[in-house]
Order: sequence, then structure tokens, then C-alpha cells
Amino acid sequence: MDVDTVVVGAGVVGLAVARALVMSGHQVLVLEAADRAGEGISSRNSGVIHAGMYYPTGSLKARYCVRGLQLMYEFCARRGVAHRRTGKLIVATHARDRQKLEALAAQARSNQVDVSWLDADQAMRLEPALRCVAALDSPNSGIVDVPELITALIGEVENHGGQLLCRTPVDRIAPQDGGFCLQTESGDTLRCRRVVNAAGLNATVLAARISGLDAIHVPRLWFGQGHYYTVRGRVPFTRLIYPLPGAASLGVHLGMDISGRCRFGPDMRWIDSPSYQFDDSQRGAFAESIRQWWPDLQDADLNPDFVGVRPKLAGPGQSSADFVIQEQSMHGIPGLINLFGIESPGLTSSLAIGEAVAQMFAQQ
Repeated sequence: MDVDTVVVGAGVVGLAVARALVMSGHQVLVLEAADRAGEGISSRNSGVIHAGMYYPTGSLKARYCVRGLQLMYEFCARRGVAHRRTGKLIVATHARDRQKLEALAAQARSNQVDVSWLDADQAMRLEPALRCVAALDSPNSGIVDVPELITALIGEVENHGGQLLCRTPVDRIAPQDGGFCLQTESGDTLRCRRVVNAAGLNATVLAARISGLDAIHVPRLWFGQGHYYTVRGRVPFTRLIYPLPGAASLGVHLGMDISGRCRFGPDMRWIDSPSYQFDDSQRGAFAESIRQWWPDLQDADLNPDFVGVRPKLAGPGQSSADFVIQEQSMHGIPGLINLFGIESPGLTSSLAIGEAVAQMFAQQ
């Protein structure tokens, strides 16, 4: 074998998996199609460390988000990655929404996530520019500098003997002689014992090119496009501000980076294939959703920033889907793990997902 384990995809999740594997004694090679690590989903999101209150109790999203938050804060502190425990307010803006907020508080308690109920006056004492009828305070939510996180993960992978190769798209994977033969788009081949498909938006495309993997194990992927805007002038908030979550996303929220630069987003638009072209035509609706809790915002205050795309396992009108971590007991191929639908809270969950994949291989 040329190498023990190959991880396809060098986003935050792929690198976190590679880190966990090298620290478990695997010889790991990470193959990334783009020019640099973290250029896909990882570079186009809110950079939020989520606490884990949104997800069904016992789901992979709930388990790995709650565990991942702990691991993320520990990792960032140890490696000197810029981060901040900002806290988050999840707000109800109409009396009819109080029941939904109460249900979310109950879900948080079920997931063992620390939240506090705030009446309108309590919430607006914390954030005077806010308008709401009630809010949940999530003190452990925060933000992380994603480029610094990517760099730190690469450093840990390489310090433990792993390697990263960019500009190396994997075209096909075939089980062979108790391992796998990988073929790149340039025609090069590589033999390994284990493969982790962490290809993000292309994970299902790659899975469809794995010889011997039944098509029934390759789920359909939908693409959710989200626009982000920055704001002219000062934003009068110190915490993350979120509306109540929708069916397919957490809603247009106020986020910020480590420097304090604020942005709003993402909205949610279904698209046929990944696209990062900014469409400003929905600015009015975008601004109106924010005015539900920040009435002073004007449409003209918004400046287009960037677009992100999420790999979603549930489409329009369907209930939100859980992560899928597909290993041998599910598809029957020893040494192969596919990661499907790793969208939000994938960033927060990344180190916990890495931990889980390493444990799965150890059990095999």
C-alpha cells in the first residue's frame, strides 16, 4: 500500500477527520481538489460555534454539535486560534411565536444545552436596539476565525506525520486487494487501506464513482444557497442575534468576525447546482426579515458580501435531515466511510466528527 488512509476533502471536517486519524496512529494523506484547503463550504459560512439547541435529541447533529463545541473551544485555546464566546440571543418578534421559542427552550434542555429565558425588557436591556417579545440567551455560542482554524488543523495533521496535497481531484475509487485504488483526474493512481469521503458538495458525486457501492447508498443532494451582506456604519449589537429557525435554515441572523465586523445572512434559496454568483434582487425581503427585530435597518445600509452553498439531504418542503456518516455496517465495504450532508452545524461538529470516524475505524 502507498499509504494507510486517504481523506478526500480538506475542508474543516476533512482536516478534523485527518487530525483525529493521525493522532490515532494512522498514516494519512489528505487529497483536495482546490488550490488551497478550506476553499469550499468552510470558507463561505458564518463562522459560528453553535451550542446545539436546534437539533432533535439523540441525532448526530445534536450529539456532535454539543461535543464539538467543547472540543472546539479547547482546541482553539490550546492552538491560539482566534475565537470568542460572544453569546447569542434567539428572538421571538411576535406574541404568536412565544410558543415556538418555548419549544426551542425545551429542546435545548433535552440536549443539555445551557439557555436562559428572557422577557422583552430583559433582552432589550442587554441589546437596546433589539425589538422582540422574548428571547433565549445562549451564553456558550461564539465565533471562530475559520482561516486560522484551517491553518491550525493542517499544522496538527502535518506535525503528526500526515500530508496534504491540493490540486488533486479524485476521479474514481475501486476496492482492491483488501484496500482501495484511487485514480485522480490527471490519471495518477494511489493505493490505500482506508478511505474517508469528506468531499462536501461533491461527496455524492464521488460516492457514485466508488466501484461496488450500491447506488441505494448514494443519497440525493440538494443545494441551499445563502447570501451574506455587510452593513454600512456601526451595528449596535454585541451578541449574535438569531430569529427563530425556519424549516431549512436557522434564518437570516447577525454574525460577526473576530475583528468585530458584522454581517447578516444567510437567506435560503434552492439552486440546481453549486453557484457563488451574488444575486442582489432579494435585498428588500432580506432587509425586511432583519427589521422584524432591528427596525432601524434600511435597505440601502446593506452591502453585498459573499454567497455560500450547503449540501442538504432534504429538499424543498421536507423535514430537515441529519448528518449521514456511512460506514461498513451500512454499505458493506470495509475501510470506507462516506460523510454526506455535513452542513450546519458542521463547523462546530467537525472535531467531534473526526473523533467518531477514528473510533469507527478502531472498532473495525
